[in-house]
Amino acid sequence: MENDNIKNIVKAIVDTYQGDSGINFIDTTNLPLRDRIREILDLLTEVVFPGYTGARDITSSNISFVIGDILCQVQNQLTEQVERAFRHQCRLKQCNSDGCRVVAEEVTEHLLAQLPKIRNLLKTDIEAAFASDPAASSFEEIVLSYPGLKAITTHRIAHELYLENVPLIPRIMGERAHHETGIDIHPGAKIGERFFIDHGTGVVIGETSIIGNNVKIYQGVTLGALAPAKGQSLRGVKRHPTIEDDVTIYAAATILGDVTIGKGTIISGNVWIKDSVPAGVIVSMSRPELVYIQKKSKK
Repeated sequence: MENDNIKNIVKAIVDTYQGDSGINFIDTTNLPLRDRIREILDLLTEVVFPGYTGARDITSSNISFVIGDILCQVQNQLTEQVERAFRHQCRLKQCNSDGCRVVAEEVTEHLLAQLPKIRNLLKTDIEAAFASDPAASSFEEIVLSYPGLKAITTHRIAHELYLENVPLIPRIMGERAHHETGIDIHPGAKIGERFFIDHGTGVVIGETSIIGNNVKIYQGVTLGALAPAKGQSLRGVKRHPTIEDDVTIYAAATILGDVTIGKGTIISGNVWIKDSVPAGVIVSMSRPELVYIQKKSKK
């Protein structure tokens, strides 16, 4: 009887798979593997911050060998995953996938060539974090423990793949950082030098956001879009804020739509902004009225 029940349940479940598109992966061998993407991201982070995980003993005499070994692993593994991603896209669009391997090799080569640039950008992010946070005692503390830097590191890697139109993989990388840090940065967002996210939990930065140099944001900040109900019709449209250089955005501020926050402006906490803001001003809410109620004394 129990076996018959299981058979009936199995049939009922399998029946729900019929005609599905995108929510099951039956007969599909060309999707990138999430766990493999995470492994690749860890390897790339080891290149950017050599020795920080302790997974490898790195010295000044062996660093060239170790980094070369890691890059060879990344080259092989990432090429395979990028090829899978492009083949998946070709399957959906019913196009010829014969050139996917060549494109995957070119994309992987491009990312590896960008690593010096990514590392130099991250140096500026670490410097900004140290200069801005009196609680930071060293650069090492920031690299090892600051969730904002982890999210930014992942983003700067994922963004390069996004620019090469790689499907799926940049989002998998970004959502890994989101899961671990509570900071949600879409890989399409453009972020300048010396970017600092303090605390970080609940930060959301949308796909078409543009962030200049020397920008600092605090926990709970949203750089979001208006009218999400329009959905796919907004694909490719600039729908998120532009934050110019030297802007500070304090906790829980919400900035929505294709608006511009001018250079040097300070956005106070808890404000809601749907219009552009000129340069060099302070934006704040009216002072709230505080109400004091006398505590009842115990009898």
